[in-house]
Amino acid sequence: MIYNNEDAEKRAIMQVADLMLAAARTAPKGCGIDNLVTMIVDGEEKDKLADAMRKIAKDTSTDFFARDAGNVDASPAVVLVGTYNRPLGLDNCSLCGFANCVETKKAGANCAFNVNDLGIALGSAVSTAAAHKIDNRIMFSVGKAALKLNYLPEDVSVVFGIPLSTTSKSIFFDRDSKSVLSE
Repeated sequence: MIYNNEDAEKRAIMQVADLMLAAARTAPKGCGIDNLVTMIVDGEEKDKLADAMRKIAKDTSTDFFARDAGNVDASPAVVLVGTYNRPLGLDNCSLCGFANCVETKKAGANCAFNVNDLGIALGSAVSTAAAHKIDNRIMFSVGKAALKLNYLPEDVSVVFGIPLSTTSKSIFFDRDSKSVLSE
């Protein structure tokens, strides 16, 4: 059997995406409490994600959403990493700006530990991709569209997307948001 580079590279991306989810899961968590949600999106769901990003760009006049949608289009898969908004129940923490976790929850604010754990997990995931030479970029815009499409459970409050690519030059740099909207 002969395998062409596109097939092999797609399989490599999916293998690395699996490893990225494992890396995010095993990243250190505050108080040892895991509030992460991870998933891989490809195919039709990935196309819907890019379309939702373009709609957000148009509705909000936020050019970078359309630019980033082009990156999602050009990527075989996207990793999503998010966090539930579940304050840890700590007394006298106030790192989030509220007196305690009860006040944080009442205000609908994000627990600083949840968001910090998400950041550490994202770093672990993208370092795994980089170690395997898979181009990637953490994108807020992808996460916002994933939330809008209800790809994640209802009580996930913060999510980022990481499109994955294998091209001779990374598609995630030297990007121009103006040229995407004029196409």
